Formats: sequence, structure tokens, C-alpha cells
Amino acid sequence: MPEVPPPAPTGDELLKVLSALDNPHRMRIIAALTENRNYVSALAREIGMGRPLLHMHLQRLEAAGLVVGTLELAEDGKTMKYFEVAPFFYELTPHTITRAAATITEKADPAEKADRTAKEEAN
Repeated sequence: MPEVPPPAPTGDELLKVLSALDNPHRMRIIAALTENRNYVSALAREIGMGRPLLHMHLQRLEAAGLVVGTLELAEDGKTMKYFEVAPFFYELTPHTITRAAATITEKADPAEKADRTAKEEAN
């Protein structure tokens, strides 16, 4: 039986994914998790990032559906949150973007606007 292609993303979904990937740290997190799933402390050591900052990036990736976190109980009784890459596939073509743009419903997030403004001023 042939594999069914994933449905085209809505404009809101595509914006959330592209926004989540608009950061080199988050791209490195996905790269590290592609190799194997990991818990937060080990992942922080692996990529050389503090846990609070890593948590913020993981939340953004998880909200976009790019990673999945699960709580697990360790042998010593501690609860650990493991993350792994969620299966995803996005094809960016002018046609895909045109279809997605027609479905945009979200207003721009004020924090994202401020982020873009700061980037534009830095250039």
C-alpha cells in the first residue's frame, strides 16, 4: 500500500514551525535529538547550554510539534523528562506557502514582533 502524504500545513501551523526553527540553538537541539532521545540535564551538557534556556527552547519546539517530551521515573525515584524528535515532514514550495497563507488566522505574537524588530535593528 503506498504511503499517504501528510496533509498540507495550515498557515498558522507553518508559521509556528518556521518560527521554532528560526534559532540556531533549536536547530542544534533537533540535531542532537535526532541521534537519540535524551533527558534535559544530559542534553544540556551535550549541547553546552544551561537548563533554563534549554527548557525555553524545548517548550517552543514542543509547541510546534517538532519534539515530544515524556516523563519517566528513574531507578532512584526521580522523575526525568525525556525528549525526542517527533516525526515531521514539511515541503516548502511557492504553492505550499500560497495555500498556507490563505489560512492564516493568528495575529502576530507581540514577543515575536519584538524579536523581529531587534533582529532588523541589529542588521
